[in-house]
Amino acid sequence: MNIQLADPIKKYFEISNAADPAGLKDCFNTDAVVLDEGGTYQGHAAIAAWFSDTRQKYAFSAKPIKATRQEQHEIVTAEVSGNFPGSPIQLSYSFLLNQGKIQSLQIA
Repeated sequence: MNIQLADPIKKYFEISNAADPAGLKDCFNTDAVVLDEGGTYQGHAAIAAWFSDTRQKYAFSAKPIKATRQEQHEIVTAEVSGNFPGSPIQLSYSFLLNQGKIQSLQIA
């Protein structure tokens, strides 16, 4: 399935699957927030640490399979495979964009 993703979201998945946190700052605003597994990570340093820890823990890859819009949020459903029970699973990534970058990301 060929889905259209906004540039910062597309870039996020590319960086995520390449396992290189260096480009994350190009995707996220400086005060951006990520909500994942009950944790809240705000700012470039915290987001990079969350990303590195999550990559190390799960060695995952995420393939976007569906994208929709709900009010101001871009909702991307992705098939996520990795080192965790039940792999692969589908997760919902809720992105809020602001000024061409990700302002918030909630993964559920």
